Amino acid sequence: MKLLGAGDNVSDRYLHLSMQFPGGNAVNVAVFAARMGVHAGYLGVVGNDDVGRHLLSALAAEHVDVTHVRVGSGPNATADVELRDNDRVFLRSDRTTALFDLNDEQLELMRRYDVVHSGYAGTLLARVPEIAERTKVSFDFGARFDFDQLASSLHHLHLASFSGGHLVEREAEDLVRAARDAGAEHVLVTRGEAGAFVGAGDRVYHQPADLVSPVDTLGAGDAFIAGLLVGLGTGRSMPATLAAASAHAAQVCQVYGAFGRGMPFDPASVVEPKTAPA
Repeated sequence: MKLLGAGDNVSDRYLHLSMQFPGGNAVNVAVFAARMGVHAGYLGVVGNDDVGRHLLSALAAEHVDVTHVRVGSGPNATADVELRDNDRVFLRSDRTTALFDLNDEQLELMRRYDVVHSGYAGTLLARVPEIAERTKVSFDFGARFDFDQLASSLHHLHLASFSGGHLVEREAEDLVRAARDAGAEHVLVTRGEAGAFVGAGDRVYHQPADLVSPVDTLGAGDAFIAGLLVGLGTGRSMPATLAAASAHAAQVCQVYGAFGRGMPFDPASVVEPKTAPA
């Protein structure tokens, strides 16, 4: 099986740790798929600074093919993160460098992969129909989505993923069924410690979360997506696929950042100075 992550990348800057970690939805799914033993690549744009070079080095160390990564002419994309009760809260981000559109060569490259994964933080949603003409497509819509606006893209998707931590159980199941009715082949709604719902065929599966004491939940949903895609692509049964995906997501919660490999930075360089009292 061959999987390509295409789209966003970012360096997640943890202000309280003075550390930053490589990540981004497309990057994380590629890394986690590679850890599961499949051939994974990443297509995107990184900065021409130390952060961008570190991201490329981290991907290479995780055995992700970076042959088709382009180095841009500015600093790497960043997002500033705080942890509150071991859950991540994004404060601000600058993804300018990571944003790009596909050219014809990159579109044709996608034919070499069994599935291409992208997500809401990138710029490729409008290109999903073209990608789907060449290979299977997985897309993560995150938590802030307007179902009516995205519904027309669902029939192109091998896997449609949503973050549903804000949904009650019935709402999550209804979302799975609505996305399946709109044409998505498989649908995933992750709900953190409440587990996940997956729609496949006429069935909706519920997978309980593995109980762990999390250090940081960043990347757990991406790990579940990777586990589901690898299971589907290698012909595993759905129960075995979901159990493995849940275990991988729980493992990711045991390290800072999506997949570790952090580098230090100076928070004073990004934190706005406090106004002195009059």
